[in-house]
Amino acid sequence: MGKIVGGFWVPHDPVMFVAPEAPPQAQRDIVWDAYRQCGERLAELDATSVIIVGCDHYILFGTHCLPRYLIGTGDVDGPIDRLPGLPRRVVKNQEQLANHIVEQGEQQDVDWTVARSFTMDHSFAIPHQLIVQVAEQRLGRELPSIPVYLACGVDPYISFRRAADLGRQIRAAVESFAEDERVVVIGSGGISHRVGTHDMGRVSEDFDREVLALGIEGDLEALCAYRDEDILERGGNGAMEIRNFALAMAAVPNARGEVIAYEPVPAWVTGLGFLQLHAQEIAR
Repeated sequence: MGKIVGGFWVPHDPVMFVAPEAPPQAQRDIVWDAYRQCGERLAELDATSVIIVGCDHYILFGTHCLPRYLIGTGDVDGPIDRLPGLPRRVVKNQEQLANHIVEQGEQQDVDWTVARSFTMDHSFAIPHQLIVQVAEQRLGRELPSIPVYLACGVDPYISFRRAADLGRQIRAAVESFAEDERVVVIGSGGISHRVGTHDMGRVSEDFDREVLALGIEGDLEALCAYRDEDILERGGNGAMEIRNFALAMAAVPNARGEVIAYEPVPAWVTGLGFLQLHAQEIAR
């Protein structure tokens, strides 16, 4: 039987790769070290596979097709958006588990959009390179990684309720999986940032710390209570990605969070938060 053994909230800031020396050295060191710590902690969980929850940035999908939620069940490569220091590569998927999640979804009114061949973008590639590959080096083995994408880059956005539903469905599917799989779920996104707006580069530290506090408490209900208009006003359009956090929190049993690092970095246009979701035993 499979098990969700933990999770993380992490950023996927492409500006780190485009302008790596823009912030002060001290901030750069904190952020890069936070990714390293996440990778080490992932290895300590003795994971056998990873689910990375990202989002489209109008790069993979366009006006012709905007799925609310999607899972990659076959070949995975990328990123499609070429960034310095983030090479395009093939990523091993856990196809058996990914297909099991889809099959089990049918029994819980979850109709997954399926990509049997998927080219991801930086929202998957950054945590995979900076966290999963660090864990692989520590463990001395490959960690197959399943891409899940939510509509939180451009509208129409997936609802928080549905994002949480997907997290719970993924957990149930993992627990019904025949193999002894140890799965970690990474919510990739946010926190506050503005993309392509007049105030791009403004970071909302109060909003970021508020979201992280909800992660510490494992308060999924409060996280899902944010209204879109409030997120846009307080955290910017990029902060809509905290939907990925909701899915990860819902997937981890009785999750409680621990902040690894937080840095507001205007030079990288984002409030960069790193939080580990610890799984707790659920009383039955």
